[in-house]
Amino acid sequence: MAKSSSKKPASGGAAVQEPMPPFEEKHLDKPGIESELEPRPRYYAPKYKPAGKLEGMVALITGGDSGIGRAVALIYAREGADVAITYLPEEQPDADETRKQVEACGRRAVLLAGDLTRKEFCEQTVERTVAELGRLDIVVNNAAYQQSQKQPEDISDEQWDRTFRTNIYPYFHVVKAALPHLKRGAAIINTGSIAGIRGSERLLDYSATKGAILAFTRSLAKQLVERGIRVNCVAPGPVWTPLNPADLPAEQAAEFGSQTPMGRPAQPEEIAPAYVYFASEADSSFVTGEVITLLGGETTGG
Repeated sequence: MAKSSSKKPASGGAAVQEPMPPFEEKHLDKPGIESELEPRPRYYAPKYKPAGKLEGMVALITGGDSGIGRAVALIYAREGADVAITYLPEEQPDADETRKQVEACGRRAVLLAGDLTRKEFCEQTVERTVAELGRLDIVVNNAAYQQSQKQPEDISDEQWDRTFRTNIYPYFHVVKAALPHLKRGAAIINTGSIAGIRGSERLLDYSATKGAILAFTRSLAKQLVERGIRVNCVAPGPVWTPLNPADLPAEQAAEFGSQTPMGRPAQPEEIAPAYVYFASEADSSFVTGEVITLLGGETTGG
């Protein structure tokens, strides 16, 4: 049974009780279904107050069925956007739950099941989003794969290839397909990781792709600034999503996030507002090529 921590809200209201390790010792089969995770990741952000910042917009979110992607889909819907989400076919139960929550906000949700390692599917996600929702204003590259290994020799060529083809190739293919539809004021937001900044002793290939995402973000921002398209990156520390319990042994998953100064992983709902900030011209019209780290008390400054 997970403990809880009291987090005092910035202005009034009751304290929020956040789940803390140790969690239930449970390993999930890949890719990890969120409904099988205990405690359930928190994605609704009940204290968040929407202000119509994305009213009438359309967002495409890869890996939007669960975890951070689900939280972003819902918070975008609450801000007035319709959303399209990609996911693997075996993640259908999670995708259905995300669609239900988006539609409960009065917004439309398009579900796009398929394999992002295929360039053709990346292109189809953009085509279907525009065909069904009429436009495209925000691209959130978020889907990821990871498999821990102790030593470089333990990483097979197949794993190395799969990690890169999942974690960085689609970022390029989706963006390239989306650019003809993105107008001035559009936003591209990439999901990085602190592993891409500091490295990780058990995630060599994953960390390498996350480092690539940082360079991709900064370089793409320079290329697109004259078109009025902003490109930024959210690079969290540990977040309670199916990704890690589907990778780690059960006893390690139970302690996931305990090494942060706050003593716990972030909940997806704590990460999602950063994606609103980067998507909203009202908030970040002068911001492009930036990486924001959300680390539960750690810093990356010099």
